[in-house]
Amino acid sequence: MDLLNALVDKGLRREVPTREEALAVLATSDDELLDVVAAAGKVRRQWFGRRVKLNYLVNLKSGLCPEDCSYCSQRLGSKAEILKYTWLKPDDASKAAAAGVAGGAKRVCLVASGRGPTDKDVARVSETISTIKEQNEGVEVCACLGLLSDGQAERLRAAGADAYNHNLNTSEATYGDICTTHDFSDRVGTVQQAQAAGMSACSGLIAGMGETDADLVDVVFALRELDPDSVPVNFLIPFEGTPLAKEWNLTPQRCLRILAMVRFVCPDVEVRLAGGREVHLRSMQPLALHLVNSIFLGDYLTSEGQAGKDDLAMIADAGFEVEGTDTTTLPEHRRGDEPAAEAVAEAGAASVSASDTAETAGVPAPSDETRRDLVAVRRRGAGTDLPPNA
Repeated sequence: MDLLNALVDKGLRREVPTREEALAVLATSDDELLDVVAAAGKVRRQWFGRRVKLNYLVNLKSGLCPEDCSYCSQRLGSKAEILKYTWLKPDDASKAAAAGVAGGAKRVCLVASGRGPTDKDVARVSETISTIKEQNEGVEVCACLGLLSDGQAERLRAAGADAYNHNLNTSEATYGDICTTHDFSDRVGTVQQAQAAGMSACSGLIAGMGETDADLVDVVFALRELDPDSVPVNFLIPFEGTPLAKEWNLTPQRCLRILAMVRFVCPDVEVRLAGGREVHLRSMQPLALHLVNSIFLGDYLTSEGQAGKDDLAMIADAGFEVEGTDTTTLPEHRRGDEPAAEAVAEAGAASVSASDTAETAGVPAPSDETRRDLVAVRRRGAGTDLPPNA
């Protein structure tokens, strides 16, 4: 297929495809799926070999969020029956993190619900970061605390935070459909603050919220323009009790096409398979390892994930290897924060919005059978007396 050959060539040269090419990946048929995976897999292996980076989530504060993000079980007005608790103490958070590290995680992601941290919250999280770093040699720590105020990114960096996560989630054009309490530019600004403070930026998306193909391409190109080091790809977990509980629009095949498109647009970036993989990819999860080079180990913020030992078995069975703390994830040319000149030029040449193209696709039809039984609310780990899944 000429399209895939062209995309592989661009990916190996770190060039960004056009929006029309990205849309074409999403429009491929199920009959072409393995060809798409194989092509994107060549790009993945060029920059990351067969390594898989493991990340572990610690939910520092669960529920009780004043924001109204429609996809979130912790949102204002959510009726989802999730765990709700206030800030974990630094020692408790460190113990939770240690379980993930023992399971093979290279990065610990500290997440807290809310619009953004107060200065007192930043001090609390800074102590937690220091404690985790002292007790786990070589581990990376990523903070995810919402919108940042002036000076907070610098304080987190000084405390030892290696990265900061704040996802764009969906396209700027449709952001107001999923959230009214903040806007797309707020999220972009926080990612830029993290970068300016010297932290590695982590920013991604959520697929399956009823968006069009053009929306998916728009948000991925917006991410490419921001140039984060890590791009998590989440698939909507339709929690009962949230406005998007009935959005079951994804199939395993569509998830793989989305991941392939992200890999082609972000060829040398850490692409992470994040929340919802068990719900929507199901038995096809191993194929996704040919597209991504990073996954979350065990449970998520408010939902349970695949058992940690099954994650490790899946990686080994698929012929991949867990990335150790003695290995640098990003390829050498990205470690100095100098984006490839050809990638920047290509991004500039493709500045027209995907929503203006003729290839814009509609929302996929929902599956014939919704699998609500696959959404398991987290009842173990942080905030409980039960051991975590790692």
